[in-house]
Amino acid sequence: MTFETSSAKSVSDRAMRAVMAKDRGAWLDCFTEDALLRDPVGGSPLDPDGKGFRGRAALAEFWDALVEPAQDVRFVVREEYPSSDATAKVASVAITLPDGAAMNYDGVFVYEVDEAGRTASLSGYFTPPSTAA
Repeated sequence: MTFETSSAKSVSDRAMRAVMAKDRGAWLDCFTEDALLRDPVGGSPLDPDGKGFRGRAALAEFWDALVEPAQDVRFVVREEYPSSDATAKVASVAITLPDGAAMNYDGVFVYEVDEAGRTASLSGYFTPPSTAA
């Protein structure tokens, strides 16, 4: 496997496209059955203990709470650092909330994959943003 065509880069690209298309099934298909999502690392109001979301059922709950209600979610990847089984994306995220308020932030998103090329771990490093009308 080469760095340019790593499975982590491929699955992370698919996962981000699925979020932007609001395709829950395609997004969940990017993950292993016992995947760990920490978004952000360290916790948030949805993850107050900072342990993240483990398994597809928990990821589906994360989607239903955050992605599904959003009017729009956009990623702009500015840099990427892939390896054979992981990739780190430096990206800007723009979310339009149900009430039309905007939520924008920058972060580093690290995807680690298993041997089958599915995301085993996704860790987002960013400061949770406040909203702006």
